[in-house]
Amino acid sequence: MARRPRAPAASGEEFSFVSPLVKYLLFFFNMLFWVISMVMVAVGVYARLMKHAEAALACLAVDPAILLVVVGVLMFLLTFCGCIGSLRENICLLQTFSLCLTAVFLLQLAAGILGFVFSDKARGKVSEIINNAIVHYRDDLDLQNLIDFGQKKFSCCGGISYKDWSQNMYFNCSEDNPSRERCSVPYSCCLPTPDQLVGILLSQILVNQIKDQIKLQLYNQQHRADPWY
Repeated sequence: MARRPRAPAASGEEFSFVSPLVKYLLFFFNMLFWVISMVMVAVGVYARLMKHAEAALACLAVDPAILLVVVGVLMFLLTFCGCIGSLRENICLLQTFSLCLTAVFLLQLAAGILGFVFSDKARGKVSEIINNAIVHYRDDLDLQNLIDFGQKKFSCCGGISYKDWSQNMYFNCSEDNPSRERCSVPYSCCLPTPDQLVGILLSQILVNQIKDQIKLQLYNQQHRADPWY
């Protein structure tokens, strides 16, 4: 005997191959990066309109503000496809999102392989960019903060060694350099401990007091030699 067909399930209990966990997890992460991309675009536009980063442009191949806007827009479009595609279960948007992520991954993989194969050229290019940034260290506050952050983060000083800072007009050791930072390096090259910070502070106070004392002595000597004193 033929079996009777089963009664259709209630509309609220329809079977679905789509996992709610996967769906909303993908939506959540895309939503998070969607918001981040909008912040990146806003920061990039603000930096481009309100700040003229001539020093950064002199040592970097691309304006950081424009780079931030471009990356933010691409990230916005990509996460839009993932966010709406996962929420609406749209196959076209999800496939576009998947293909774009695959392309980004392949580009990063290719860049890593090329960097490994042409490591000498890559290292030379990075050293050139760092040296140009060192030359313009005092010309742009954001560039200065970026270099200080990098040196603190990676516990380094200069591109190859601390001697790279001799390329900067404020830190080089030439005899005609009037800078008070002559023959020194930025503070971010150092790794101070609390004791060292106290020692640095006290030594600077003592140096300033000695300089004031010398000026006072010279002033007194000049006026003592004056017959009208």
